[in-house]
Amino acid sequence: MSDITVSTDTASLELQANELARQLSLPFNTLNPDQIQLVITQKHIEIRAPDLGNPIFIDFETGKNAHRRQFGGGRGQPLAKAIGLKKGATPTIIDATAGFGRDAFVLANLGCQIILVERNPLIATLLEDALQRASDNPEISEIISGMSLINDNAIHYLSKLKARPDVIYMDPMYPSREKSALVKKDMRLLHKLAGPDTDSEQLLTVAREVALKRVVIKRPKSAPFVGDQKPATSIESKNTRYDVYLAI
Repeated sequence: MSDITVSTDTASLELQANELARQLSLPFNTLNPDQIQLVITQKHIEIRAPDLGNPIFIDFETGKNAHRRQFGGGRGQPLAKAIGLKKGATPTIIDATAGFGRDAFVLANLGCQIILVERNPLIATLLEDALQRASDNPEISEIISGMSLINDNAIHYLSKLKARPDVIYMDPMYPSREKSALVKKDMRLLHKLAGPDTDSEQLLTVAREVALKRVVIKRPKSAPFVGDQKPATSIESKNTRYDVYLAI
């Protein structure tokens, strides 16, 4: 992350921005449109990056997350079925590749206790900021109370875990298409920050040993199985496939 800096667009927040830079071991700099910058604003923390248009931040209160919470299909949606949500069964979950936290928020909205594990410190910072803001919103604070965040490599975290979850959920990075215009800007940024996926097969192996019941992997519908390991079953939606592996 040597080319990434922390900044702010508000003079009164400069001390806070410098403290965040210290915590992340990143330099503080004035606003620079030619750099990737983690920027503290009066409303939220966001990432600004060249060629990506508007800044990116995480918001559980409005926009797509709010729409999915209200109209996502409840426990009948493919994600919920894959996780094993049914009457009388609300599993505990670890989202081992939290990213922007969208699926984790859906599962928390359905009543699950879920730990979000995100290894990239910048994305984890955005998640922490979004969770903090949402926890102050009485409309969704109960949902947010079911979500907790860990900034760590998932394999390292799972290998030291004492309280095993019922389900481990994975949404590993899928290679970017060559025509980047086809990929949403937040996903392009996630690819840039996270780098190529090199350990999803190892993560699947560890996850199956740790989960009490199952591991669920989200994949593009036409993508190969992770590590060519055939799942016990798959649940499909329009563009997505959820591969379900039984715990070992």
